[in-house]
Amino acid sequence: MMMETFVQQLMAGLSTGGIYACLALALVMIYQATHHVNFAQGEMAMFSTFIAWALIQAGLPYWVAFGATVVISFGMGAVLEFAVIRPLHKAPELSVVVVFIGLLMVFHSLAGWIFGTQIKEFPSPFPKDAWFGGSMMSPHQVGTIFVAMCIVALLFTFFRFTTLGLTMRAAAQNPGSSRLLGIRVGRMLMLGWGLAGAIGAVAGMMVAPVVFLDPGMMTGVLIYAFAGALIGGIDNPVGAILGGFLVGVLENLIGTYIVGTELKLSVALVLIIVVLVVRPAGLLGRHIVQRV
Repeated sequence: MMMETFVQQLMAGLSTGGIYACLALALVMIYQATHHVNFAQGEMAMFSTFIAWALIQAGLPYWVAFGATVVISFGMGAVLEFAVIRPLHKAPELSVVVVFIGLLMVFHSLAGWIFGTQIKEFPSPFPKDAWFGGSMMSPHQVGTIFVAMCIVALLFTFFRFTTLGLTMRAAAQNPGSSRLLGIRVGRMLMLGWGLAGAIGAVAGMMVAPVVFLDPGMMTGVLIYAFAGALIGGIDNPVGAILGGFLVGVLENLIGTYIVGTELKLSVALVLIIVVLVVRPAGLLGRHIVQRV
C-alpha cells in the first residue's frame, strides 16, 4: 500500500512538473533575451487562461479556443516586448525590474476588472473516463505530461533544425555579433517574447482545471517554475525543463511525507535558497567569468 501511494505521488509530481517545466521554459526564454526574470509571466499566463475561458463560454470548442488563445498570447507577448521592454534596453536594471512588477499588477488588476474575482471552473480537454487514465494517474495528469512533452519536442525541433530558430538563439546569446551579421535582433527578441507568452498560456490552461480559475491562481505556480528554472539553470532551456519536472516530484513527495500539504510552497522557497547558495548557475547553467 505504501509503495502504491509513493508511485501515485511520483506520477502526480511528474504531471505538475510538466506545468512547471513549461512556465520555467518561458522564464528562461525571456531571461535569455533580457537577462531579467519576468515576474509577470504567471499573471500573463493567468490572463491568457481567462481569455480561453471567455472563448469557451462564447461557444467555441475547447481545442479551437486553445489554439486561438495560444495565438493571442503570442501576439500579446510580442507587443509587450515591442511597446514596453524594448524602449528600456538602456535603462538601469532596477527600472526594468520595477516595470516587470508593474506588469504583474496590471495583468492581475485587468483580470479582476474584466472577468471578475470569483473562482471559476475551467474544463479539462481530457475526459475523466479516457482510456489513457488509470488508478495511478488521472487522464488530465497523463494529458498534461503529454502536452508538456509535445511542447518540448516542438521547441527542440524549432531551435535546432530551423533557420529562424537558430537565428533566434544567436540573437539571444550574442546580440552584438548577430547585428554584425545582419540579424534583426529586435525582431528576434520580439518573437522570443511571443513564444514565451504562448508557452505560458499553455501552462495556464493545463493548471486551471486543477486549481480553478481566478486572478491569483498562478502565484504559487510561478514560484515553483522559478525554482525549476534556477535548479536547471536560468540560462538553459533544457535545464529549465529538467528542473521543472524535478521540482514537481520533490514538491509532491516532500509535501506528502515530510512537511505536509500546508507547507508545500515552502519546498520551492527552500530549493531556491539552496540553489542560490550552493550552485547559483544551476545544474546545467553556465559559469560566466568576467575580468574586472
